[in-house]
This record gives sequence, structure tokens and C-alpha cells, in this order.
Amino acid sequence: MSKSPLASLRPLLELLADGELHSGESLGAALGVSRAAVWKQLHKLEQLGLPVESEKGRGYRLQGGLDLLSPDEILSRMSASGKSLLGELQVLEQVDSTNARVLECMDAGTGHGLVMLAEQQTAGRGRRGRQWLSPFAAGITLSIGWQFQGGVQLLEGLSLAVGVALARALDRFDVPDVRLKWPNDVWCQGRKLAGVLLELSGDLTDRCGVVVGVGLNVGLPEELGQSIGQPWIDLTSVRPGVIRNQLTAAMLEELLAVLDEYPRSGFGAYRAAWSRLDQFAGREVTVHTGPREWHGFNRGVDESGALLLEIDGELRRFHGGEVSLRGRELGQ
Repeated sequence: MSKSPLASLRPLLELLADGELHSGESLGAALGVSRAAVWKQLHKLEQLGLPVESEKGRGYRLQGGLDLLSPDEILSRMSASGKSLLGELQVLEQVDSTNARVLECMDAGTGHGLVMLAEQQTAGRGRRGRQWLSPFAAGITLSIGWQFQGGVQLLEGLSLAVGVALARALDRFDVPDVRLKWPNDVWCQGRKLAGVLLELSGDLTDRCGVVVGVGLNVGLPEELGQSIGQPWIDLTSVRPGVIRNQLTAAMLEELLAVLDEYPRSGFGAYRAAWSRLDQFAGREVTVHTGPREWHGFNRGVDESGALLLEIDGELRRFHGGEVSLRGRELGQ
């Protein structure tokens, strides 16, 4: 993997992460470079969308500071049992897509237990070919590789169980009104907070791998959020002050436990918890599959995680993939 252009800027980012003013002279002394070299690095930060503020005669600062991810900080907040399930933890400054990179490792047979996080994705992806926006240090984007023995049928409902794991992690920080939207979204106060993307690798009839990708909005700039095609929310607006390293550790604890347990329990162990969090339980909804759409009432999910839609008094099952769901009365 080629080295990110942001990697060389990490020492400067750590100095400016406190949001305080730092003189060019003090930055140069700390980094062991000239003031001219400092200025060039500051200019690179601005080109990458990080707002550097300067005050004449006083110095430079990053507006609002930065809450940087740190492997050591994340690991220090994980339990021994959680860390025992973790194969390798990588935190990158910038990458095209964490899912794509972990999927490459899975295809090469080396990605089981690999967790990859990135401060910024340049080609983050969501379901149905959509783009996932991930500006620098404004969210949590992570991917986990996991091997399963027994074929893809073992993975039925896994994306819903992942949603339960994320809701449990958010509950540790008292994030209010967290709900799940079938099949892959985490909502908060009626808007999308996080998304899940599962991608498969290997022999789907026997030993196969899955990459669990998660993107969670922490402090998404309003101007970027305007391009999202549905109501959205970020964590800072509902629960400010949550440290990203702490939340990441909680997410990994819950996600790794689900992945470890899932071959033995399947979706049945998570169905009741998912149903309690169903954003559209009992409500009239529309299900889209490509150009077609069905209208009916959401009657929950079955033992495999399929959506149960009541249409003219009869239940119809919808599985994951190219199915989306919108609450009709909200126009969502």
C-alpha cells in the first residue's frame, strides 16, 4: 500500500490538535524544520480541507482542534477479551476505502481479525454503489475482516446483528433515541447516524470471508452533509464530547463479540434486540428493489433477518441486497 501524503503531516497535526495558537517558530522547533517548511505543511493542511487559522504575530491553529485516532488509545480502552479477538489494528491517515483494502487482504487469505480505520477516505463506499463521505477526523470509518466456515448461509442477518452491536456501543455513551433501519442503517432522532456495508470474499459455499464496513458521522460539516440524499445527523449534535478513541474501542468490543459468536448463534440471538430498535415498526413503508416498489406495513423481521411486509393482508419477505426502505408518511 502506498504511503498516504497525510502520513508526513501527522506530527504537525498532533501539535495543532489542541486547537490552541502555536507560533511558526515553536512549530519549527518541535518538528525540527524551518519556519518556511512549517508554512508549506500548513498550506497542505488547508488543501486537504482542514481549516488553519492564523493570527498575525501569534501563530496558527486548527479551528476547533482535532480529535485524532490513536491505536494505543483505542487498545488501552479495550478489555482483555475484546483484544483477544483482534488480529491487527491499523489506523491510517488517508486511504481510498478501508473496505477495499481489507477485502484485498481477505482475498489473499490474511485478513481475519484485521481492523482498519482511516481518518479520511477518498473513495468511501456505501450500499448500492453510493459514496460514503468521510472528511478528515470528522467520523469513524472502520472495516473488519472475518473468516467463516460453512458458507454464506451462515451470514444471514449478520448486517442486522452488526446494527445491534453499534446501538449497544452508542448506548454506553447515553446517545439518545438510537434506532435501526432495515437492513443496514443506524438512526438517531429520526435521521441517519451510521451505515453498514458487508462485502464477501472467498468460496461462498464453504470457507468464506466477510468485510464489515461501518461509517459513523461524528462531526460532519453542514456543507458536506447537504449532498447526502436523506435526513442525517452527527454525534456531536446530540451527544457532544464523546472521544472518538473511546467510542471506537466500544464499537470494536461489540462488533468483534458479534462476529465471534455469530456462527454459533446466528441472527436468532439478536432478533429480539433488533426488533426493539426497529425505526419503522408497525408503520406504513415503501420497499424499493431496483425499478419496482411495494407498499405495505412493516411487520418486523423473520428468523433470517428478512423484512416482513404486510401487503393487502398477506406477508411478503424481502431479503437484503438491492432493497431499500422509506417511511411513507415522512417522505424519507
